[in-house]
Amino acid sequence: MQIGVVVHGPFIVDSGYALKLIRFLKEYGDVKARLGGTMGRTAVIDAKMEDLIDISNKRLPSESIDKFQEECCDLVFLINSGKSCITGHAFGYKVFKKSITKPLLIQIERPGEIDGCVIPWRKSLRPLAKEIAIKMNLKLVYPREAMKEISIGKNGLTSKNTHKNTIHRKLVGVSPNENIFLNGIVIGRSSSDEVILTAKNGIITEIKGGKLKIHGVEKLDKIDLNNAVVKTGLLRRSIVNPRITQSRQFKNKFIVAFLNHAAEDIYRLKDADMVVAVGDDTTLVAADILYRFDVPIIGITDGDVDQVVEKGFKSRGSMIIELESGWDDIIGEKIFSETFGGEEMIVIEDIENFKKEILQIIDNTAVKYFIKENEIIGV
Repeated sequence: MQIGVVVHGPFIVDSGYALKLIRFLKEYGDVKARLGGTMGRTAVIDAKMEDLIDISNKRLPSESIDKFQEECCDLVFLINSGKSCITGHAFGYKVFKKSITKPLLIQIERPGEIDGCVIPWRKSLRPLAKEIAIKMNLKLVYPREAMKEISIGKNGLTSKNTHKNTIHRKLVGVSPNENIFLNGIVIGRSSSDEVILTAKNGIITEIKGGKLKIHGVEKLDKIDLNNAVVKTGLLRRSIVNPRITQSRQFKNKFIVAFLNHAAEDIYRLKDADMVVAVGDDTTLVAADILYRFDVPIIGITDGDVDQVVEKGFKSRGSMIIELESGWDDIIGEKIFSETFGGEEMIVIEDIENFKKEILQIIDNTAVKYFIKENEIIGV
């Protein structure tokens, strides 16, 4: 049997269960694994599992599932370890619903936890799912039961009000005081375990059960709330030892990239010699990811940082500049225009002189700032 395994999220990798499950599933046939989602990529790198789990392409979990179906896999497994069984069930439902091919899919959720379970998303898979649940000491949960737990039939994950183009989306498995991410951007913070997002004409206007972060909404711009990727809590909740996969070499010229959006594919910048990141969250996430590739950053921040990872790292030679509140975007635009000439990447001859140019632009505005070079960020 040809088996495809879609690995989602960093925790299933950090916990060691991604490796355990892939080895276990080899009892049933030839196994090929690939990542679904984005944040798990760093976990795969830290675990030295790039040869076992394909991280070469950025795909949504549903897209990874459909890719296996295109490759004529007989069966696809979705392995995940959400914050709770409720968030895990909701995630599996959304992924299966969003997939185009609707393949033979079994979800293994939160293995090793007391509420860990196996969900057969097609009826014909129930006998096999039951066998796997018994062998793995997990609960067997049928889709109807999973959907009942996340109240899809009662309240709905999403509901659309066509009047005034207003969309409401209820979140599941949220705890108070957690970040709320929409397509990779922090747009607010929960104050309750009952959270509903509201969008009018594609713009987030309200978080019932939470506080809206206006700056995040401005960065997000218009979105399709029904199909947007929503996460709550930390992007990576494990404390790990990051693995540096490459070291910088001496060069006569250097490639510097400009990054203004934490939701962009930061991994595409891994071969740059330096990255200028604008915004606190963008700086934190970019610095942590690029640390694995020994790429230093210049972070343009204003102290409005959300804890998006348990602990963040930055490469030697990085420089974090903290400005007065609200000035990070203004300075970022000036740097992009004056130093980068509106281009995402430029070539320079001296990194230290480049840093001085950045500081000169800031000095010319008379805004107050201080430099944080030697701190571990996100702690």
